[in-house]
Formats: sequence, C-alpha cells, structure tokens
Amino acid sequence: MRLPALFRRSAEPNSWQGSAHPITMASVAASHDGAIVSTVEAENLAVVLSCVNVISSNIAAFPVLVYRRQGAERVEVLDHWLKRLVRYGPNPDQVWGAMLESAIASVELHGNALIELTRDASGAVLSMRFIPWAWVAMQLLPSGRVAFDVYEPTMPGAGARKRRLLADDVVHLKDRSDDAMIGRSRLSRARDVLRTATSQQTFARNFLDLGAQPSGVITSEHPLSAAQMTSIRSQFTDRFSGASNAGRALILDDMLKWSPMQVSPEDAELLNSRRFAVEEIARVYGVPPPMIGDLSHGTFTNSREAARWFGQFTLTPRVRRLEAELNRALFGYGSDLEIEFDMSSLLRSDPETRWASHKIAIETGVLDTDEVREIEGYNPRPAKPVAVPAE
Repeated sequence: MRLPALFRRSAEPNSWQGSAHPITMASVAASHDGAIVSTVEAENLAVVLSCVNVISSNIAAFPVLVYRRQGAERVEVLDHWLKRLVRYGPNPDQVWGAMLESAIASVELHGNALIELTRDASGAVLSMRFIPWAWVAMQLLPSGRVAFDVYEPTMPGAGARKRRLLADDVVHLKDRSDDAMIGRSRLSRARDVLRTATSQQTFARNFLDLGAQPSGVITSEHPLSAAQMTSIRSQFTDRFSGASNAGRALILDDMLKWSPMQVSPEDAELLNSRRFAVEEIARVYGVPPPMIGDLSHGTFTNSREAARWFGQFTLTPRVRRLEAELNRALFGYGSDLEIEFDMSSLLRSDPETRWASHKIAIETGVLDTDEVREIEGYNPRPAKPVAVPAE
C-alpha cells in the first residue's frame, strides 16, 4: 500500500508531459484556502533560498573522517573506501560536496532526501548518487519493509524509467517525522508563514509592475496647453532622468512648482511586514538573520556571535543526525566503524579563536605541537639530530 500523504500533493512543475512520472510530494505548504506553495515558489523567496544554501553548503564543506573503535579508543582509518569517494567523487557526475549539498537542500525543502548506494560483493560502497525527491514514491510492502519506487525521466515524451530500491540500497535522510517513516519539511509545518511571505512578494511585484509611483509632481498656477506639457515633460526627462543627471539643480519657470512624492504609510507598512516575514522564515530554519544577509539589527559583535550560534544550534543537530543516518546505512548495526564530520573548520575564518584554542590544548596536555600542526595542515617538525658527545 502507498504511505499516506502528510500534506497536499501536486505534480512537479518541471516533469515532462505524457510521462509516467507519479504524483509526488513536491509541494511544501498549503494554505487554509487550498492554495499550494511549491518548492519552486518557496525558493523564489530570497530568505528561503539563503537559509537552504547556507545550511547545505556549510555541511557539505565539512571534512569527513572515518574512525574505527578499538575498545575505549578511536583510530582514524585513512585508507577506507569512503575516503576514496569523498576525495574522487561518489559518482561520475558529482563531487562529494555537490552530492551532499543537494541532499541536505532536499531535506530542508522537502523534508526528505534519497541517496542511492551501489555495493560490491563484499558490501563496500562503490558509488553514491543523489536522487531528487520529486522522482520518489514510497511504498510500504506487505513484509513491513519500506520500498522506494524511483520514476526517473529518460527522454521527453518517452516516459519515465521505473525501478524499485529497498532500504538497504539507499541512504534516506529526513527531517523530523510524524510517523517515523517519512520526514516532513519545516515549511509544511509553517505553511501560513510561507504563504504570507509569498503573498507579500506577489503584492510587491504587482505593485511595481502595475502601480504608478512617480517621485514627484510638477504643478502650475495657470492652465498649460498640451504642447507646453509635452515640452516640460521632455525637458525634465532629458535633464534629470538617469544616474548621470543625479544631483542637478532644478530650475522652474512659468510659475511651476515641484512637489516630491512621499512614501505612503501603507507602502512603509508593506516594507516592514516583508522584513518581519524574513525574520519569521529565518526562525523556522533556525538561522540567525546575519547569516543570510539581514543586517538590519546586526553589528560586528553580534554578527560574530551569530556565526557561533549558527554552528552550535543550527548545524550541529543536523550534522549529528546526518552522521547517524550515514553510519546506519553505510556500515550497518554493530559495526566498529563510524563517520564524523569535522566541524572545527568553522573556526578557519576566526584565526584568533582557533590559535587560542590550540594554545590552551598544548598547555593542558590535550594536544602536542605536532598534533596541532597536523590539524592546521602542516607536516610534523623534523626530528632534531641527537648530539653525540665527543670522546
């Protein structure tokens, strides 16, 4: 049987006509009046695009480490097959960062992401490939296992190629789930927030496209003929329109008067409400506004703290969940191997804090000088020759 939909479904806008592509959970939010907001519409909002980009690109940039547990200790495995996929690319079409960025972005927009695994006879993964969630239809088999039916487009008008993947064949990443099987996107949970933001953007676009908002008006105490009005309009446009004419002195005759147009309270309220919508969607994703370019309340100090907050409270929970899903899918239960994303790279842009941390680690005996040099990408210092006392 098919798993129940968590929210209204719609066909993906870019699916080919006449194909066998199924109706999938491509929409991310539905308003109470039935209007659908698709992921394409959602990403047209700069704040949604920025939140998704800053989360997915940062996680995809973290170095990947593989450890083997030996009792109470962990030893890094430098020649593991996963390191090869990270270094040379998980498939012929993508590098590791591009694949992972696409998968994380899919989780943030759809609530789910699927990565197909190809294994050899020993169980080692030969390749990993991201599959767009719009191609996927989840099925619950009579055995109780979950299957993923992938409808992959081929050529326009030629339909879609269907194939079935089982849970052991994929890495299924998901956002918080209501039924433990399928994730639900944050945007679907905050659908009214998203709908308000898209409505405000639509209103602003229509206002600019259809509305008339001159910067000022020229009035006369005497009636003007059509020829005079045409002459005044032509002269004003030639002398004061465009960036090259900015700041020119305005001289009027024939009892003409210039009156600048002010922003109405309604227009000012629209600008404020759009700014509030940005903050609301940033809250949905847990992203500090300075990280997405909203510096309306930002200073140098609190922007620096926002970056630290972003790493600790926005990225860390997502990274830990990603590590757990990859460990389960790639290594299986009971394996002594585990994946860790090295988040210390967040301090690369803050050398003062990074080197202060190294100093404390050396002074407390947690690390030695060569270990710090290795973290920073330097080779160990050459061993000093031992002086042999003269006889």
